[in-house]
Amino acid sequence: MRLWSLLAAVRPALPLLLGLSLGCSLSLLTVSWTQGDAEDSCGGEDLGAGGLYLGGGGGGGERADSRDGAGDEDVQPRIVPYHKDPNKPHKKVLRTRYIHSELGIREHLLVGVLTSRATLNTLAVAVNRTVAHRFHRTFFFTGLRSAKLPHGMSVVAHGDDRPVWLMYETVRHLHRHHGNEYDWFLLAQDDTYLQADRLAQLVGHLSSGRDLYLGRAEEFIGGEEKARYCHGGYGYLLSQSLLARLQPHLDTCRNDILSNVDPERENSAQFRAALAVHPVSEPGLMYRLHKRFSQMELDHLTPEGKAGATWPVGVTAPFQPKTRFEVISWEYFTEDHVYSCQESAPKCELRGADRADVSAVLEMAVERLNARYRPQLRFRKRRLLNGYRRFDPTRGMEYVLDLALEAYTQKGHSQVLGRRVNLLRPLGSIEIIPMPYVTEATRVQVILPVTAQDQDYAGNFLDAYVGNTLDTRDNVLLTFLLVYDPFDAQRVSQADVFAGLKATISEVEKRYGDVKIPWISVKTEVPSQVKLMDIISKKHPVDTLFFLAGVWTEVNGDFLNRCRMNAISSWQVFFPVHFQEFSPALASREPPPQQSSSSSSSAFAFDPLRDGRFDRHVFDEACFYNADYMTARTKMAADILDNEELLESMDVYDVFVRYSGLHVFRAVEPALVQKYARRACNPRFSEDVYHRCVLSNLEGLASRSHLSMALFEQEQANST
Repeated sequence: MRLWSLLAAVRPALPLLLGLSLGCSLSLLTVSWTQGDAEDSCGGEDLGAGGLYLGGGGGGGERADSRDGAGDEDVQPRIVPYHKDPNKPHKKVLRTRYIHSELGIREHLLVGVLTSRATLNTLAVAVNRTVAHRFHRTFFFTGLRSAKLPHGMSVVAHGDDRPVWLMYETVRHLHRHHGNEYDWFLLAQDDTYLQADRLAQLVGHLSSGRDLYLGRAEEFIGGEEKARYCHGGYGYLLSQSLLARLQPHLDTCRNDILSNVDPERENSAQFRAALAVHPVSEPGLMYRLHKRFSQMELDHLTPEGKAGATWPVGVTAPFQPKTRFEVISWEYFTEDHVYSCQESAPKCELRGADRADVSAVLEMAVERLNARYRPQLRFRKRRLLNGYRRFDPTRGMEYVLDLALEAYTQKGHSQVLGRRVNLLRPLGSIEIIPMPYVTEATRVQVILPVTAQDQDYAGNFLDAYVGNTLDTRDNVLLTFLLVYDPFDAQRVSQADVFAGLKATISEVEKRYGDVKIPWISVKTEVPSQVKLMDIISKKHPVDTLFFLAGVWTEVNGDFLNRCRMNAISSWQVFFPVHFQEFSPALASREPPPQQSSSSSSSAFAFDPLRDGRFDRHVFDEACFYNADYMTARTKMAADILDNEELLESMDVYDVFVRYSGLHVFRAVEPALVQKYARRACNPRFSEDVYHRCVLSNLEGLASRSHLSMALFEQEQANST
């Protein structure tokens, strides 16, 4: 009975137990099948013994012994088969874990720093903290290990502090443990400051398949042999192929290595272009060198990197295509012909604007060359050898000119030179304006003027304000400016035209107990912006940031942050260009285009800027500080002493343009979207303000396609 109970309890786990047993059995069988192939290695051909380079980094050294023609022939790839003999039966091959190991892809540079027990905790630590982290791998080689090793450093001790033995053991260690992992090996002393970026750029342009030995060239002193070698103090580069050829000769060369110290002083030109600085006698000097070289790099840094350093500030770097479909084609031309014609002809004559463009570019090129090289040289154009141009939508028209120039010296001598010149005709003039530092924590005081005709839209404005600012606890205050005409002002006690709006404001204040939304009543026949702002300005401190809004404006957090950033006290005022939606009665006639995918269709459906335009005729919205307005208003006081009607004919934008002297920043604002509404244009405003209001109503009705569709439907209805 107990047996059956035990079997019933174990029965659900029987499939799991059987699966585990079967898996373990199969894994043991697989291991026994593959272990037999592990002894077969992928051997290659032995490298023949060759000579050594005894020259410096410029390739000026001579070969002591070389194979016939080996240095001039192209490198032939050596194919490593997966099994030694194709005639033998095929066996299972053990593949490498990483694909770069199987393909023979190596890292670029390994750095070995020669140090000692006395300087391991001082100079070696300084090298590790300044430049070691900028290389892929850095080892510190020393003869004797100190009692306490520095943290975070890869230290290799050879057991002997003699310089000859240390050099010998270091080269042998690099070949034995890392010879097949890196393309280049840099050896330097710990009293040498290294420029990591320049060294990485250097090895990136050299072929490690050649036997190269690069460093500071020195004359070999001693014996009858005349040769040059690389000074060990400044460091030197060994290619991977040369390190492999050095290995059979290390024991012989160990006794012939000479140490030499040359404390040569550098001058400013060599220092700025140096790859390494030696000797560095103390750790403090190492840190000061690192600070100065870092500052030199920062002085030439641009947002586009070193590629944009050759262009003036504000001009973007040349366009770099990411795919072949983004490549901008160049157009070839000479002084008389262009080799890309609209009529599909291979060559056509330069005429009209194209000829004038080429002539102006050639004159500008010669003028810039003379301005750069005078008074030592003076250039005169002989002819254009080759010309290339292309239009970059982000920059402008780019030109590459190969010129044959006749250069004249101050003594009257002349010579014909060929030079290549790059020029850019930008799309527009660029002005670099320094801007003070501002934050997004400033409180914004929203001012909303409301007339009796526009109070129906004030409710929508209040709903958007509550949802976008009060619910999010944004640092914003709102003040209503209720504008009464003289007739409504006399009847305010019997019938207040703003009674409904005041009741709505009271409901919002009850819903948010700590929120107060004040209103100010104003009586005027002409609700001029300047008159209204005169009243508001006196009731607020001078450091108040105003946002003068309209009843059709939808206030949101994104725009308020840009209002804080773009309005700078005593420096700049901001007049955004809002996005005005078209009339839904006309814009809704045109169905949205069909999309191929549901994702793109949904994205198109929620695009808030689809049916409308940026209304450049309206200057109602503005962000500015009260102190700036009061300063401009004071300068304006002298002009309105004998002309009170000037206040009615101007808006706030005109006041800042004429009397402030500040930067008036006018830019499109996608976050400021207004619903369609036909505005009432007051003829008592100035002619310019009234004309802008009429144009805004006309252009804001619908687009040309919408209007043409409406006219077509009307003609179709009339014809039937």
